[in-house]
Amino acid sequence: MEGLDTGDGYAVRDIGLADEGSLRVDWARSRMPVLAALRDEAERTKPLAGMRVAGCLHVTKETAVLVETIAAAGAELSWSGCNPLSTQDDVAAWLAREGYSVYAWHGQSVDDFYWCIDKTLEFKPTLTLDDGADLIVRVHGERSEYAEGVLGGTEETTTGVHRLRAMAAAGDLKYPVIAVNDAVTKWDFDNVYGTGQSTLDGILRATSVLIAGKTMVVAGYGHCGKGVAMRARGLGANVIVTEVDPLAALRAVMDGYKVMTMDDAAPLGDIFCTATGMKDIIVERHFATMKDGAIVSNTGHYDCEIDVVALENLSTSVRTIRKDNEEFTLANGNKIHLLARGRLVNLAAAEGHPSEVMDMSFANQFLSLCRLAAEAKDMDNNVYDITVEQDQNLATTKLATIGVSIDTLTTDQIEYKDDYTAGT
Repeated sequence: MEGLDTGDGYAVRDIGLADEGSLRVDWARSRMPVLAALRDEAERTKPLAGMRVAGCLHVTKETAVLVETIAAAGAELSWSGCNPLSTQDDVAAWLAREGYSVYAWHGQSVDDFYWCIDKTLEFKPTLTLDDGADLIVRVHGERSEYAEGVLGGTEETTTGVHRLRAMAAAGDLKYPVIAVNDAVTKWDFDNVYGTGQSTLDGILRATSVLIAGKTMVVAGYGHCGKGVAMRARGLGANVIVTEVDPLAALRAVMDGYKVMTMDDAAPLGDIFCTATGMKDIIVERHFATMKDGAIVSNTGHYDCEIDVVALENLSTSVRTIRKDNEEFTLANGNKIHLLARGRLVNLAAAEGHPSEVMDMSFANQFLSLCRLAAEAKDMDNNVYDITVEQDQNLATTKLATIGVSIDTLTTDQIEYKDDYTAGT
């Protein structure tokens, strides 16, 4: 394709970036000890021998460590990015140079995005790995000819799990999928601490503004929104939360945040970040009441949370004032700054989650692929959770890698726990 480096099994921005990518991957590998332990074991046991894995997940340095772990377990694989702006081009170049099949580059069009997914399907996968469910939906729709050969799949993120549960409820899911996102060792850590830190990182890289003293509006108080609100408050922001779920709103109130509607929050916010997984969170009427200089961003998987078209229609001029930061001037003279075109700001404007927290998430991905390789033929076409044992084992391993020891129950305590006759 024009302007890209292409070869047998890859299409990347610039293969010459591979040396830079190698350094990034070395850094990530050194901070992912749980996945390293799994890789060492997998090289001996080959639990994915004979499997062909098609992956659609952000091409980052952490993903590269997952890719080499899957390959060490005996699988063939082909990879694409799961967002047009999240690929780290130097990492994609390193993967291609190392001989992995990869179709990914930063700044794709929508057509490019689906072309890359289709290329990963050409080798007829037996397992799929997703972040957002675009690959799985593709296999169930435009590329349904590949579905029959797929044993099972995994899904990394909240948005994708919602899509897949809806497919399963409708009876449309053609193979079993494990909801990696719903593992405690994923959403209580990756979603909260990873999203919280990396989202603020993306906002700061795109703006360099002082967070302290600003009013930050966080839309959504699920695991991701909770992490963003926590880190914004830690940097000194006054945080407002908007919600549609009364339970989540009540949690935010009890955690000490102001909670109100977006209509009420729009004139108050200095910085906005959506984290809901729902479309049309910030729309035309909100832009019209925002302060001069307001900063608008999204950390949800899709860019539909912010109505960018409405912002463009309200504007008399647009200019890129710095990388990943577009300044829209409205008819009233107010300026609104949109970060990363409304794409997930933590990956489009920064590097995504830190390696240490992705260690557990990607360990869950890897173990789920191994489970599917062994058990998928006996599983129904449904969405499955990670087992409690897997969550516990990964947490125990992670604690050990950071030098933390915990107590264990004695025999008497175990007996007491299950003795319903014990009382006052």
